[in-house]
Amino acid sequence: MALGDLMASRFSQSTVSVSNHLDECSGTGADDGDFGSGSRRESDGASSSSNVTAVTTMTCMAYLPQTVVFCELRHEGFEDSLPSGPSESGPVSKWRPKDRMKTSCVALVLCLNISVDPPDVIKISPCARMECWIDPFSMAAPKALETIGKALHSQYERWQPRARYKLQLDPTVDEVKKLCNTCRKSARSERVLFHYNGHGVPKPTANGEIWLFNKSYTQYIPLPVSDLDSWLKTPSIYVFDCSAAGMIVSAFTERQDWNSSGSSSSSMKDCILLAACEAHETLPQSAEFPADVFTACLTTPIKMALQWFCTRSLLRDSLKPGDIDKIPGRQNDRKTLRGELNWIFTAVTDTIAWNVLPHDLFQRLFRQDLLVASLFRNFLLAERIMRAANCSPVSFPVLPSTHQHHMWDAWDMAAEICLSQLKSLIDEPNADFQPSPFFTEQLTAFEVWLDHGSEHKKPPEQLPIVLQVLLSQSHRFRALVLLGRFLDMGPWAVDLALSVGIFPYVLKLLQTTATELRQILVFIWTKILALDKSCQVDLVKDGGHIYFIKFLDSMDAYPEQRAMAAFVLAVIVDGNRRGQEACIQANLIHVCLRHLQLANPHDTQTEPLLLQWLCLCLGKLWEDFPEAQTIGLQADAPAIFAPLLSEPQPEVRASTVFALGTLLDVGSDTFRDGVGSDGDCDDDEKNKTELNIVKSLLKVVSDGSPLVRAEVAVALARFAFGHNKHLKSIAAAYWKPQSNSLLNSLPSLATIRSPSSGYTNTSQYLQPASAIPSQIGPVLRVGSDNTAVGRDGRVSTSSPLASSGIMHGSPLSDDSSHHSDSGILSRDGASNGVINFSRPRSLDTTMYSECVLAMYTLAKDPSPHIASLGRRVLSIIGIEQVVTKALRYSGGSSVRQGETTGASPTPSLSGLGRSSSWLDMNAGHLTFRTPPVSPPRPNYLTGMRRVCSGGSLEFRPHHLNSPDGLAVPLLGSGGASGTSERSLLPQSTIYHWSCGHFSRPLLTTADDNDEILVRREDREKFALDRIAKCQHSFAAVSKLNNQIAIWDTKFEMGTKAALLQPFSPVVIAADNFERIRIWNYDDAKLLNSFDNHDFPDKGISKLCLVNELDGSLLLVASSDANVRIWKDYTSKGKQKLVTAFSSIQGHRPSVRSVNAVVDWQQQSGYLYASGEISSIMLWDLDKEQLVSSISSSSESSISALSASQVHGGQFAAGYADGSVRLFDIRAADMPVCTTRPHTRVERVAGIGFQPGLDPSKIVSASQAGDIQFLDIRNPSNAYLTIDAHRGSLTALAVHRHAPIIASGSAKQIIKVFNLEGEQLSIIRYHPTFMAQKIGAVSCLTFHPYRVLLAAGATDACVSIYAEDGYQTR
Repeated sequence: MALGDLMASRFSQSTVSVSNHLDECSGTGADDGDFGSGSRRESDGASSSSNVTAVTTMTCMAYLPQTVVFCELRHEGFEDSLPSGPSESGPVSKWRPKDRMKTSCVALVLCLNISVDPPDVIKISPCARMECWIDPFSMAAPKALETIGKALHSQYERWQPRARYKLQLDPTVDEVKKLCNTCRKSARSERVLFHYNGHGVPKPTANGEIWLFNKSYTQYIPLPVSDLDSWLKTPSIYVFDCSAAGMIVSAFTERQDWNSSGSSSSSMKDCILLAACEAHETLPQSAEFPADVFTACLTTPIKMALQWFCTRSLLRDSLKPGDIDKIPGRQNDRKTLRGELNWIFTAVTDTIAWNVLPHDLFQRLFRQDLLVASLFRNFLLAERIMRAANCSPVSFPVLPSTHQHHMWDAWDMAAEICLSQLKSLIDEPNADFQPSPFFTEQLTAFEVWLDHGSEHKKPPEQLPIVLQVLLSQSHRFRALVLLGRFLDMGPWAVDLALSVGIFPYVLKLLQTTATELRQILVFIWTKILALDKSCQVDLVKDGGHIYFIKFLDSMDAYPEQRAMAAFVLAVIVDGNRRGQEACIQANLIHVCLRHLQLANPHDTQTEPLLLQWLCLCLGKLWEDFPEAQTIGLQADAPAIFAPLLSEPQPEVRASTVFALGTLLDVGSDTFRDGVGSDGDCDDDEKNKTELNIVKSLLKVVSDGSPLVRAEVAVALARFAFGHNKHLKSIAAAYWKPQSNSLLNSLPSLATIRSPSSGYTNTSQYLQPASAIPSQIGPVLRVGSDNTAVGRDGRVSTSSPLASSGIMHGSPLSDDSSHHSDSGILSRDGASNGVINFSRPRSLDTTMYSECVLAMYTLAKDPSPHIASLGRRVLSIIGIEQVVTKALRYSGGSSVRQGETTGASPTPSLSGLGRSSSWLDMNAGHLTFRTPPVSPPRPNYLTGMRRVCSGGSLEFRPHHLNSPDGLAVPLLGSGGASGTSERSLLPQSTIYHWSCGHFSRPLLTTADDNDEILVRREDREKFALDRIAKCQHSFAAVSKLNNQIAIWDTKFEMGTKAALLQPFSPVVIAADNFERIRIWNYDDAKLLNSFDNHDFPDKGISKLCLVNELDGSLLLVASSDANVRIWKDYTSKGKQKLVTAFSSIQGHRPSVRSVNAVVDWQQQSGYLYASGEISSIMLWDLDKEQLVSSISSSSESSISALSASQVHGGQFAAGYADGSVRLFDIRAADMPVCTTRPHTRVERVAGIGFQPGLDPSKIVSASQAGDIQFLDIRNPSNAYLTIDAHRGSLTALAVHRHAPIIASGSAKQIIKVFNLEGEQLSIIRYHPTFMAQKIGAVSCLTFHPYRVLLAAGATDACVSIYAEDGYQTR
């Protein structure tokens, strides 16, 4: 289900329940008549008791919300590290043989000397005589020798038909030397096979010498293996078929050890030896074996295996010795009996090797060289047969013993089933052959493993068999499906499959046209490319990209599957110019754009994953490829992408921004320098296009998802690099120093309006001059680039300076500073010069100005990762952070100091207005890199230092080392350094991050889901039980002054906000410096302490728990409207930032800060935010998107905000003028109700919905001290008023379920009331021996499911109160 569907369905459910309860409540209150306080109390008490009965029978939906947010992959460690995409090297690429090899030359040396037995051999009678299945005594000796040689040649040729074969029969040493040299010369760097049959000569010597002949065949001549090795060199493979062959292997290994410190040690690694027996063994002489049984196993394995098997099988009586040669079919035809047996044998031996050998050795012997792989498969057979004859073949490298592996039993069974049909097939050649059930059974075994296996268990031994089955049409589909299930288990499974050799098979299958294989093949390739990007080259080389483009363009496939095809294509073009060119020729751009157009952006059936990967695929295709960018622009791609920027899924929005960003050309050095050329017209058109793209990007610069904002920062960096001079000139003009009168000549921002906040209705969210103060930090030094200096000493009136200023809140703000900008620019051409705006047209300057403002917004982002990107973008246009030391005021007791540098990952630009001066250096600074020609005047610096009221400042030196006296720009101005400069651009992360989706299991759910569900069920049960107790507790609660815990938070300025956790004895507190501390009040133990961020402004506005029934997250809303959400916050030092965003951009021009008020509604997943603005921002935290900007319907600012925790979409707002409004986002007209219950014009200090399901009852408290109980069905006046305090009311808390409220005063008093207005308790003193008075109350909060009250005070103490008889657990 799409995220939009999920949101719609759960909201419709809550709507139904809310409307039902509304009907019930309106029904009970229909006869209430006038809302007099006295009569109302009785009727209200009766309705309360009836409501309790109704509540106990209702479902838990209303009280226990099902909405869960911030649980997606994008929320797991975004600030720490981003998931990496497909790898090109490293462990995942070990499956690919580093140097695939081929045996190109084969030297066959036969020393048979037929009819003459060697002196050290005593033969038995009857004795093994067959050589290459030929009886040498059946013909003349010379003819027999020649025939055997040709037979051996043909046997080897069956395994490697393209090699050159050279044969020497009974040769001399010189002939062998010549043979070896010729083979090495012919093979060059490829492998040479040397086969030696020494059945007619003595055994090898102890020194490892083999025997040859002299020319007259009268003597045996020894040949040291060292000479043989020096002639043949490496890479090479030796096959020694003679008695005591192990001596030769020993001599080779001793030679390797002797040369281990020399240069030949690495070459010996490329030397492979196969020997027929151990050094002390003699070849079997039994007549049941051929004389060259070792060679027979290596070159004719099926015949040898069946001959040997028949003598031990139940079929030995029915099969004649010659029947094996009559097996019909060809070895490479799997539909025949011979082909089936060969296929099964290959699968069995491959499986044995895979399961027994180390993976690197398996790769070297069974996947590097086809001939070597065949010989080693057959070598496993030789070990099995010859060990039965008390002979042990040996090899180098040494292999583990395999002769008793259980897969040989499977081979015996399959062979017996096949041979049982042999007699009928011989008698009736046209009879149908019945295939063996071997592969079906092995696939079933593999399927069983898939049902029960895992990464931590033994790998499936049938994996090589699955690979073999891919060759068969009858088994292919099932094998692919099972293979897909295996690959889905994780990257380890993909690596195993690639190591076993699956790659060439699935690559070959892309040439098939079978429609039933398309979906599973796309899935398999998705899994492969999610692990290893290097496969992109093979796909393009074989034309595999066409297969995926056709699949992507087919409408009959599911959107999720087409998304996988788009992912595969994105990997193919990622950094691969050949892939990009091939996909352009295949029309991929138009295919993707067409499907983006077909997808309705607001259609809930549209698969967001498909949209995401269509965008990423196009972005990777356009990346650094001007030809593709041109095609995209000609196809009007920016207009097609624009609607996707409002998609509900952050991943789609981020991918869209990435794709748009890749259309921004970084530009040539000449263009960036602003030097004109013959292509000015083209440049103008290009400028216009890119500015339109940036205009779209500015709409999401304040998106709720860091994933999106990170991509905006990267895209703006590309734009800043390509339009470097224009943006530098704009920035320089804004902050050009003039004289001591600088502070008096700065313009206001009253006319600036920026569309960069992402709101749908500009007039609703942004008042004049609202966005800039919080976006722009102080600037110290300003200058202009040399190329931007004008000659006439004037500035064009079309510049942004003529219509808008930057520094808002100056002594001459608003109306008093609407004057010409010329005052802040130099009229003295000899001093600093001015900016020349001849390059950027007047039409473009507004957009360039908005880009600069957007860059400042990003540099001040609450997410440290985004802020660091924003600072890098600013550095591109010449503005660099000055090293600052931010001081936190500590009330005189101590000083907390945090230092930041330009490389700091934390945001160093924060809001203005923290001191009496409008230009406050305490928060971090920016400097323009290129200083003026003349040094800064001392009095100017003095003036700048004078306004630095709170912080210490360090100027970064600028060395005037260029010929014209200007400092070298941060990124230079062109020349040979262009390439290195481009490498400094921040890199996009959305592509690599998105690739992580396909590395995770897609076919199964996570194993921990059951555990999560059980935990939630337990918490729901606990919560419902406590809710029932709370709803009945008003009859039993007489007092709430039992102080069960007191905690000295050690906050210098007192506690600003507090929060009680629902399922553990934990209280969370925060102060004005945005320090957060977590304390266990049962154990009186501090659990954790951390800073919300490094540059606090006005403290914490609100603490909320998100997903409190699941793994709760801590939502921290600062007074500057920045919202940060933390996880693992109760573990010391392990807290992690899940996400961060600014809930409000800008504020009213007459105030200096936002003073944000925020509340969270779990039921709907909405965050409501307002403050010194004329609207209420409605954020959907599931979508991480601003979904609405609701007019506050008042000129007064909102001072208190409360969202209903029972009815999704309802919230109440209290205003600074004492008015109260109720909003329901489902209503056509808002607000639903407006009233002014407070007689005095005092700000509403607290507001909340009364406990229970009645959505019409509200409690409101003003700063004057009165608490009003309201019913919106009669909004004219309150039905109950409590004069709780005589002024100075600072806090109000309404219990979510129990019928009690609490209020606190700055006069050190806490009062607790029930909903009838009766005072239950009053708290003035701590229950200590000295009866110390409590501090001035700053915050109050109730436990959501228990009758517990936490009170924070200005004396840094947090007290927790409970009813009498409170039990700890």
